[in-house]
Amino acid sequence: MSDIVHIFCPGDYRPTPNQLAAPQVEAATRQMEAAIAHLGRKSRRVVGMTTRPHEAIERLGNIDDPLIGIYAHWVYGPHTVDGVVGKDSPLLLASNFSGTWPGLVGLLNTAACLEMVDRKASRIWSAASDWRTDDAFMARLENWLDQGAIAYDRTALRSPPAISAAAQAIADRVLADMRARRPLALMLGDTSMGMTNGYFGPRLLAKVGFAEHKVDQAWIIERGKGVGAQRIEDAYRFVVDRGVQFHHGVTGAEDFDANATREQLRDYLAVLDLVEEFRADCIGWQYQLGLITSRPPSDFAEGLFNSVCRPESNGDTIADATEADQGNLLPMEMMKRILKARGLHQAVFFHDIRWGDEVDGRFIWLLLNSGSSGAYAFNHDPETLRGVHSYRQPSAYFPVAGGTFAGESLPGAISWARAYVLDGQLWMDIGRGAVVQLPAETRDRWWQDTTREWPFMAADLGMSRDTLMAHYLSNHVAVAYGDIVAEMAALSTALGYRVRFVADADG
Repeated sequence: MSDIVHIFCPGDYRPTPNQLAAPQVEAATRQMEAAIAHLGRKSRRVVGMTTRPHEAIERLGNIDDPLIGIYAHWVYGPHTVDGVVGKDSPLLLASNFSGTWPGLVGLLNTAACLEMVDRKASRIWSAASDWRTDDAFMARLENWLDQGAIAYDRTALRSPPAISAAAQAIADRVLADMRARRPLALMLGDTSMGMTNGYFGPRLLAKVGFAEHKVDQAWIIERGKGVGAQRIEDAYRFVVDRGVQFHHGVTGAEDFDANATREQLRDYLAVLDLVEEFRADCIGWQYQLGLITSRPPSDFAEGLFNSVCRPESNGDTIADATEADQGNLLPMEMMKRILKARGLHQAVFFHDIRWGDEVDGRFIWLLLNSGSSGAYAFNHDPETLRGVHSYRQPSAYFPVAGGTFAGESLPGAISWARAYVLDGQLWMDIGRGAVVQLPAETRDRWWQDTTREWPFMAADLGMSRDTLMAHYLSNHVAVAYGDIVAEMAALSTALGYRVRFVADADG
């Protein structure tokens, strides 16, 4: 390897997150420089935060020396990928491990985006106040500086577990239904915030039994004009009567009022009409950024779609993946069908993998996503919306007032899944775990240190921090209550996915 390592800092598209995170990005960059110097090597900074694809192309495209990207807040995948694609020079993605400044989220998304274009990279992370004191981190960094790559323990990446006859029968029934009528995903816009790893396209979708129909997000505005005032008022009365607690007009969110919620319900009803018109089975909703100055955020509508209890319900959830992420949408629809065939509640929840820590000898992940968690997680009662809180989305990011669909997820056994592309093929990761109830003090600290307005799930995913950080190919995960891992393995295999069962322990 070259004696000089170039350090670059990818960023968000939006100025505000970059400005807020600038001190953390600078601190992480200095940590990396100090760690490299401690190992007797030299580094050089790439000037400026890359906040557009063209900046990545122009600043990184001509560098053939080893590159290290610093991930200390949310960043867009193309702000790395477009500058390094087509090269095979050593590339390292380095992250802090913080929920407040979620560099790990940006690292996971970028790593998955790189896989979409067959660009290999290594990963490294640390939660230490001084990275030079983190022995595991320093050993990995030294290995990368010497070899240009880091090898990680793969013990937790397992073949699917044994499938019982009963589980196979459930999978066969769901498979027959999917082949009799191919599920149709209504895609509202393209992937969100540079998440190119979340779009598979019709060629790959067709191979695993799905179809898509794209609708421009502008249709939400146009169709919303035709949603009558009485329908909106009926929907508003419904969510109030079923138990949603609205935090309207609180200090700092004075513009969030009942009319803001009504506008979110207008969008819900407009999309519901589109689902009916196209006979769609599930929804991928772009969420950001195109309508961000024109419409309220879609969180409340997306939470309703992932709930049975919702205005004008047909008695079903309509699986909705925020950020138009097909990597979550496909397993959400599959898991929903398996749950129904098993006689379990059909809600599947969409989450970010935001952070995690050791709690009583277990590594607990904080799953926290602003949209697409349905009410069942908060109450285990399909008939109500009790436990749902709606807070104004932070105005620094969402100029038009609108509320979230938040709550604390109840404890219970879960299954999780994620679809992704690796070496040009569709894969499905699956695993078992449990939602846990944290002590109130710990819960409140975790929630407050991340994003208090968003839905909260504390979960043991059956894998450690290092397993997930080294191997997981997304920052998103689909979660359902109940053990349906065997059925998901059988159905995924039959549909043509390569399947990994991810678990640190056997079973």
